[in-house]
Amino acid sequence: MITVFGSINMDLIATTAELPKPGETVPGSSFSTAAGGKGANQALAARRAGSNVKMAGAVGSDTFAEPALALLKDAGTDLSSVLKASEPTGTALILVGGNGENMIAVIPGANGTITASDAIKTVDAMSAGDILMLQLESPAAAVEAALRAARGKGVTTILNTAPFTIDATRLSGLADIVVANETEFDALSGKDAITASQRIEALKTLHAEGQQTFVVTLGGDGVVAIRGGEITSAQGLVIEPVDTVGAGDTFCGYLAASLDQGLDFEKALRRAAVAGSLACLARGAQPSIPMAEAVDGKV
Repeated sequence: MITVFGSINMDLIATTAELPKPGETVPGSSFSTAAGGKGANQALAARRAGSNVKMAGAVGSDTFAEPALALLKDAGTDLSSVLKASEPTGTALILVGGNGENMIAVIPGANGTITASDAIKTVDAMSAGDILMLQLESPAAAVEAALRAARGKGVTTILNTAPFTIDATRLSGLADIVVANETEFDALSGKDAITASQRIEALKTLHAEGQQTFVVTLGGDGVVAIRGGEITSAQGLVIEPVDTVGAGDTFCGYLAASLDQGLDFEKALRRAAVAGSLACLARGAQPSIPMAEAVDGKV
């Protein structure tokens, strides 16, 4: 069983030929809305990957609340731990350029009302051996409380260090599995723009400190990780990306689900990397998350 403790948003997405520079106005070609939020995205990915999933978070009482939860509900996600807050549902303003790259501004809204007490209640409902997945779009105090409570209960924790915050380094030290992109991992290691070989050495150093599993996603170059003292890597698919929004969340959800389903670590990495690649072939964070059949046919 997987519980995702995290954010639930509505994404407001505009596409442009080129992303604007500071102070620049550029014409857009389309606009759409889609359910999002890193927590909700990862929950849906884990559910589409075939695991039983509970979503814990908050939405507002506004018109965005229902559509923000629609795909999770349709997928059969347990939404009993989604709270109603006085703040509006969280939103993300997303610009997608012609090359598939993006710029995102996130307004927390209801996500910012989640407390440490809510986190502890979420973990109290879990069982030893369950997986708890977290990100950094929720208040740091709540994330920390969830990580500490899970450790005391024998729950495996996966922390995705996105979006990277001033609390990321401290909180990552409390998780069993840390998933970061290369920029985030370089920041965790205290270095800037390190080479591939230097990143391997940094993985070994951080792993030696707490024996945690570290997973570093590298975009088109796949993923590299360390677990049990062993360096492992996996490749995704060779693609022409349409939209990279949600690719990292898809990777995280599929990784959690694959481990939940008993796949060995190397196979779980490969399956997650393929899922992340496929998510780049359609627009929108949640609509682009592939079904298990599509992923497993490419692994």
